[in-house]
Amino acid sequence: MRSGSSEKVLVTGGAGFIGSHVVDRLLADGHEVVVFDNMTSGKMEFIAHHLNDPHFKLINGDLLQPDQVLKACNDVGQVFHLAANPDVRIGASNTRMHFDQNVLATYNLLDAMHRQHVKEIAFTSSSTIYGQANIVPTPEDYGPLVPISMYGASKLACEAMITAYCHTFDMRSWIFRFANIIGDRGTHGIIVDFIHKLKRDPAHLEILGDGKQSKSYLHVRECVDAMMLVVLKGNDQVNIFNIGSEDTISATRIGEIVAEEMAQDPEFKYTGGSQGWKGDVPKMMLSIEKLKALGWKPGVGSEESVRVTARSLLQAMA
Repeated sequence: MRSGSSEKVLVTGGAGFIGSHVVDRLLADGHEVVVFDNMTSGKMEFIAHHLNDPHFKLINGDLLQPDQVLKACNDVGQVFHLAANPDVRIGASNTRMHFDQNVLATYNLLDAMHRQHVKEIAFTSSSTIYGQANIVPTPEDYGPLVPISMYGASKLACEAMITAYCHTFDMRSWIFRFANIIGDRGTHGIIVDFIHKLKRDPAHLEILGDGKQSKSYLHVRECVDAMMLVVLKGNDQVNIFNIGSEDTISATRIGEIVAEEMAQDPEFKYTGGSQGWKGDVPKMMLSIEKLKALGWKPGVGSEESVRVTARSLLQAMA
């Protein structure tokens, strides 16, 4: 894959939001793709258009079952590891979920890769590993890393295991620390929440916190473009890159955009406090200077990405 040649790629979580877009891109680039997904958050409709493709295979499997993972890694050249529980908020009510679905699942995958002699892994991490950073935009070498959510802690643990495996077993990795990735096929997050709330009650929109939370948003297709460029050009044993936009947008402004796209004029109601929930990082923007040095930059800003996403999600729900 690094040279542009075709090879078999395993995509964990390939039926999910970002994973299915990665699958689209890998197949378009001529690779043979095996999707490994337990379909808890993935959707068959996201990958249905590939089911008759001879270069595509779907394994309905669970990363918590080591034997299944070992079999899936057989004869694979590279792994894109996207499988995880994506709900940051659930960590406050279920402290075990992110350990099992993120940390233990990643360990099982790395162990299977080692046993099957698979040497390359691309991993989707998160801006939540930085916690409430006091340097914004936040660069990749920021520290100390002090996550404030169970999700962020689990992603940081996954990064640590991946880098340790790379050193111990001469593997290579590409670790992507994402801002908020949005777009068509999105299944969770603030835009989806606002759409559902306004469908239930067009006259009112509840916004968690004070609405001043300010974060970066990037469209999923731009995210996938950046991922593929990093894998192609990142030549270190461990390659860590932030992926995001160069601006931010507030929760209130997102509410305004969603309401505009739904032709509604609701009254905004705030739950109060600077955080939307326990573990929420109120202000987040990543430095993408390292990524830009490879020749990539976002085509649109956070606001346009939010509007395009709201429009596409509404069309899909119509």
